[in-house]
Amino acid sequence: MDGRAGRRHGVLVAATILVAALALAGCGSGDSGARDAAGSAAEAPPANGGVADKDSAAGAPEAAGAGAPDLRIDQRAIIYTGTMRVQVDDVDAAARDVAAVVTRAGGFIGGDQRRSANADAVAELQLRVPAAKFAGVVEEIAKLGEPQSREISTQDVTEETVDLDARIISQRARVDSARRLLARASSITDLVSLENELGRREADLASLEAKKRRLADLTALSTITVSLAGPAAKTAEEKAETGFLVGLKGGWRAFVASLTILLTVLGALLPWLVTLGVPLAVLLLLLRRRRKAPAQVAPVSAPLPVPAARSAP
Repeated sequence: MDGRAGRRHGVLVAATILVAALALAGCGSGDSGARDAAGSAAEAPPANGGVADKDSAAGAPEAAGAGAPDLRIDQRAIIYTGTMRVQVDDVDAAARDVAAVVTRAGGFIGGDQRRSANADAVAELQLRVPAAKFAGVVEEIAKLGEPQSREISTQDVTEETVDLDARIISQRARVDSARRLLARASSITDLVSLENELGRREADLASLEAKKRRLADLTALSTITVSLAGPAAKTAEEKAETGFLVGLKGGWRAFVASLTILLTVLGALLPWLVTLGVPLAVLLLLLRRRRKAPAQVAPVSAPLPVPAARSAP
């Protein structure tokens, strides 16, 4: 009995040791799994921000820069303006050809002024054409006759356009803020004050939007002023001259002009002088005769004195 009891006791002790060993192994594997999970969580970037957001914050300026306007040369806002003079044989026919060129380019004629209808005729046309077709239209018009002058200028308004866009966005936000405050106004004084402020902000916004539309029109449609001159039209102004003869010519022209004006005024006044002057002269003559008539009457002679009678001696 003692031997059996000892064997049973040994089996119980061995079983206890085995269970304890299995329990320790399970705890160790659990701790290692927890450590692995914790390490994975530490390596993974936080979903809602944290230390790992520093890289994202560093890349934020690049993301913001991606939304900035493209300022490459082909994306800049440029206003093209051109002035040219072409001598042609027939001004009216050339004007029709210019209109056809502008229409094909997708533009229109904004102004048309013509002087005379002979060989010295001159037509001045103001053309509005898309900016992309500006150079092509200029070259086509130059082929209609003999080019005498050409002047092309450009104005880069990219920065002004970007600034206007930013100011418009800011002003719209100010208008919306004033509208929200106006909706929550609780007194007449606040209501009137907010209405005035809202009106000022809306006026400023309208002004900025008008400037933006003007810039957009100038950049989208370029302006070309074309002068079509006939064969006898003067191509250059006379050069300024100085000297005695030039002064003499100028003085003579001024004298002739003054004399012409004087004769013109005299001619205008002559009918009035004849109509009113003759009766006035007759009236003055009659008055002078009446004044002289009393002076021509002979004066009455005074009576001779009567001698006194002598007294008797």
